[in-house]
Amino acid sequence: MLLRAHARSARRDGASPGAPYSRRVLVHLRLNSPSALADDVVAALLDRDDVTNLTHERGVSLRPEGDVVCADVAREAVGDVMAALRATGLHEQGGIVLTTPTGTPFREADRIEARVPGHPDDAVIWDAVEAEARSGAVPTVSYHVFLVIAVALGAIAVVTDSAVLVVGAMVVGPEFSAVVAVSAGIALRQWSLLWSGARLLVLSFAASILVVAALALVARWSGLLSAGDVTRSRPNTDFIWHPDTWSVLVALLAGAAGALALALSRTNTMVGVFISVTTVPAAGNLALGLATWQLGEITGSAEQLGLNIGCMVVAGTLVLLAMRVGWTRLSAVSEKVFGRQADLGASP
Repeated sequence: MLLRAHARSARRDGASPGAPYSRRVLVHLRLNSPSALADDVVAALLDRDDVTNLTHERGVSLRPEGDVVCADVAREAVGDVMAALRATGLHEQGGIVLTTPTGTPFREADRIEARVPGHPDDAVIWDAVEAEARSGAVPTVSYHVFLVIAVALGAIAVVTDSAVLVVGAMVVGPEFSAVVAVSAGIALRQWSLLWSGARLLVLSFAASILVVAALALVARWSGLLSAGDVTRSRPNTDFIWHPDTWSVLVALLAGAAGALALALSRTNTMVGVFISVTTVPAAGNLALGLATWQLGEITGSAEQLGLNIGCMVVAGTLVLLAMRVGWTRLSAVSEKVFGRQADLGASP
């Protein structure tokens, strides 16, 4: 009943019943500008056909002192709009805040989206990509705690030969945020971001491995763990410390998928990346190898860990570089081949 009522209402309003009201078609801009700069900011937005709901309130901003300008922009056009705003100097003298509305239930939103080539779900907002990457390179206490727990789970998975625990360790591990920060730093030429991500990866894994190795030593001295638990045949978890061609391929694909998910804000996809690559389980096996001093386990696990992280960084960097060069063009070609993407979800 409610769906039929909505459809009748949509037809009365002139909108298609299938109009993508719940999609992320717009990005909301809130701009705090010095009064002397506000007219230039408004002019940068006023003549664009991919901008709506443009408002200008004079003298209402207290810090920084000046005006407030608000607008809604088609997601695909945010990059061009941000470039125009930077040309005014607003990013240095004022404030720029981007938010994504949970819904845009008005017809002009769909009209604006239809004017811009591409699909809103394929839009890349590079400012948001950089911000997300920087947040992932911050050495928070929670990051280190989660990584220690994940490496400990990986070590227990080795002792118990449990594939389920291997998956659990992968999901708990937060390390991919630092990996993708390194890739984004290279692709965006933000060398401070590259350094922050690389430093976090090295120091956090080193600290986690040492902590778990110390715990494993305690377990060994108490009789809970023996060298045989590490060196025995483990059909479910031997792959953790045996790098091969398939390890390389999986790491490359996972790095590519993770970078694509970051660029498109597809956080749900990250879970699949987490459970694809054996970085954390390899670290757990390395910690056990140190505690029991099994050189084969140590070297194999270190090779697996380094290989996986390196391949993910390489693949992630290449994907982000390719997207910066040709993603918009690819979206336009996709529309020519498959039809107008803005109308695919609409009913005739």
